[in-house]
Amino acid sequence: MLENHSNITILKEIAELLNEATDMEKMLNGALTKFIEGTKFETGWIFFIDDKGRAELVTHINLPNALAQNKCGHLRKGGCWCVSRFRHKELKRASNIIECQRIEAALEENEDNAGITHHATVPLQIGNERFGLLNVASSHTVRFSDEDLALLESVAFQLGSAIKRIYLTKQQQEIALVQERNRLARDLHDSVNQLLFSVTLTARAGVEMTEQEELKETFKEIQSLTQEALNEMRALIWQLRPQGLESGLLDAIKNYAEMLGLHLQVTVAGVIQLPSRVEEAIFRVAQEALNNVRRHAGVKEARLTMNVTAKDIILQIEDKGRGFITTTSAIPSLGLQSIKDRVKVLDGKVKWDSELGKGTKITITLPY
Repeated sequence: MLENHSNITILKEIAELLNEATDMEKMLNGALTKFIEGTKFETGWIFFIDDKGRAELVTHINLPNALAQNKCGHLRKGGCWCVSRFRHKELKRASNIIECQRIEAALEENEDNAGITHHATVPLQIGNERFGLLNVASSHTVRFSDEDLALLESVAFQLGSAIKRIYLTKQQQEIALVQERNRLARDLHDSVNQLLFSVTLTARAGVEMTEQEELKETFKEIQSLTQEALNEMRALIWQLRPQGLESGLLDAIKNYAEMLGLHLQVTVAGVIQLPSRVEEAIFRVAQEALNNVRRHAGVKEARLTMNVTAKDIILQIEDKGRGFITTTSAIPSLGLQSIKDRVKVLDGKVKWDSELGKGTKITITLPY
């Protein structure tokens, strides 16, 4: 009876934490901490598993040294029975794991396992949506009771519901952000863009109407500066509201290059079927790279190469322009810093190679 009361209490405390949480990682870490502290389980870890079956260690609590060493290397790499069963949709409920390949591999290198040799696992899901696995273990425990597994399932159900809620909240935020970008893009197009266009026409008329050379040069300078500002404004509007993505990523990038006055040579290997967030990230990265070509390279041509594999996308944008001196300690432009930030969000990698007078090549690798 006391155990049932204790279980109800811990489920209530976890529910309160989940209801208030807005950050995914903090939520999972906090819930797992409460669960471990309030039950007989001593350690635990959570995997997220994507549509391609790739497992990502999201959080962990009280791991023994054998599993924690090398930044949880044995949990982050390799395969195991529970992940395999999850991938094949064979894991429906909380289960005892007879053998764990990750624990066995860890013990081969480090015997300091605090008595952890087996674990229980349960899928994190809500309805037909599956997110990953919750694994828990205790020292010198080979098999957990039906009551322990039932408690584990209750917590997994709570976590699955909370994960779904946060995903929905993020989707709503992204929709609101897109709507605000579209509104700002329309406002810029309807006001500032039209005003700059009018100034360009006025300056052109001034050149034709006056006979004084000094005034002609002044009007020409105004026309040139205004045209440059107009080009910058159009590029900004494109960045706020990607035009043409509905027609395909490559067409959108080509159209953007054309708008900048660049001739872009494109080579693609592999089939392009990307998640929307990855597609937009690639488009944004290409925008920044092409902006750098127009502003700094001093050339009107660039080359884009995209290689799509089963696991990642390798994107290269290259020009034969002025180039710059690369250093390991400093990023040479705000545009390159923006590219680095966007790629980092998606756990990708970016590097650039450049030499004065010989051009620049940016290489981006994105997992998907």
